[in-house]
Amino acid sequence: MKIGIQAIRLRRAVGVAVSTGAMVSAGVLHAAPAQAAPVQAAPVPTIVAKGGFVMNNANGKALYSKAADTRRSTGSTTKIMTAKVVLAQKNLNLDAKVTIQKAYSDYIVSKNASSARLIVGDKVTVRQLLYGLMLPSGCDAAYALADKFGTGTTRSARVKSFIGKMNADAKKLGLKNTHFDSFDGIGNGKNYSTPRDLTKIASSAMKNSTFRSIVKTKKYTAKTKTKSGGTRTMAPWTNTNTLLSSYSGTIGVKTGSGSASKYCLVFAATRNGKTVIGTVLASSSAAQREKDAKKLLGYGFGKI
Repeated sequence: MKIGIQAIRLRRAVGVAVSTGAMVSAGVLHAAPAQAAPVQAAPVPTIVAKGGFVMNNANGKALYSKAADTRRSTGSTTKIMTAKVVLAQKNLNLDAKVTIQKAYSDYIVSKNASSARLIVGDKVTVRQLLYGLMLPSGCDAAYALADKFGTGTTRSARVKSFIGKMNADAKKLGLKNTHFDSFDGIGNGKNYSTPRDLTKIASSAMKNSTFRSIVKTKKYTAKTKTKSGGTRTMAPWTNTNTLLSSYSGTIGVKTGSGSASKYCLVFAATRNGKTVIGTVLASSSAAQREKDAKKLLGYGFGKI
């Protein structure tokens, strides 16, 4: 009886061994799969700018934030809102002509402001003024637009009205940390915004096709009408946003600088159908604001 039991056990052991061997030889039995190495998240970049914000333009999701809600002087990034207000006017005629006044020229001289070098007496279209506003950051072009699209019987009243429209637009966007007291960023201490708010303003402005076309243009030559009815070919306006040439996919938006604001840049780029938009405020130089923006763009694209 013992011999019989031992024989059965032996046959079973052999069967298991044979079965196991068959599984091995057939490649059925495998070692436990190796665990995939966890994907390392990109380190959060360090920027020199005192404030920064980046978001996914498609859904408004924040991708990076540094003092994003701290109010700061904005310099000429203010002109994004200037252009936005103009482009929001009902029945806007981009080919309507505006006569350049001596007041606009006197203003840029008194403020030592950036200029589109508009000539007093020339007739310039609204479209050309927008290019002069956004590319060379012309404060004379900003003044002309504010005077044209504000309401009132005096120039000061029209300018005040236009700035009121800028603030009304900011309120409409739900921005609680933005206030304008100028049409160009040369304010009286009450012209401020934040990286988050400026990014939202730019994102809203970029919905307008004319705005998008202007802010991605590297160079533009305007042909204006002189007092005598002739044609003046202006010296080309070059976009101050050097990211357009140095960062692939850049589609805008606007630089800013000043003694109070330091160096600012609102930027946007599109790659593989995805758009990242953001702002850096109070960087240390024009070169550094560009470096800061490139870091944040690269980081942003890595997160969407």
